Amino acid sequence: MELELIRKYFTEGTNGEILYRDRLMVYSIELPWKNNQARVSCIPEGRYELVKRWSLRFNWHLQVMNVPQRSFILIHPANDASRELKGCIAPVGIITGAGKGIRSRMALSKLTSLVSGALDRREQVFITIKKDDYEFN
Repeated sequence: MELELIRKYFTEGTNGEILYRDRLMVYSIELPWKNNQARVSCIPEGRYELVKRWSLRFNWHLQVMNVPQRSFILIHPANDASRELKGCIAPVGIITGAGKGIRSRMALSKLTSLVSGALDRREQVFITIKKDDYEFN
């Protein structure tokens, strides 16, 4: 399974759209790009494998594997990147500002349901992160 995360970068945060087969699944929020610095930057653009992960804090969520110079990059619920993220990706239902959104738990549930189905069938799941080429300033 192949997902795409198409990003738009802002000084205060990064917003995106997560697509499957060119269809919007959920929106996303992240920290702004700060040269891949741990805990303060979103991760570099590229193609990454996703796996399921369980924790008491987030229950079922996803982990982004093999991020250069980073570890434990997760896809988990959050509605404000600057207050709740340390380099991870948060799916949201609606974007409300740069690095901000609402309905994150519902969006994560939708995304993990899609990905879990593929993983349960023993398919590999990848996400390709890239800049929005159609961005107008």
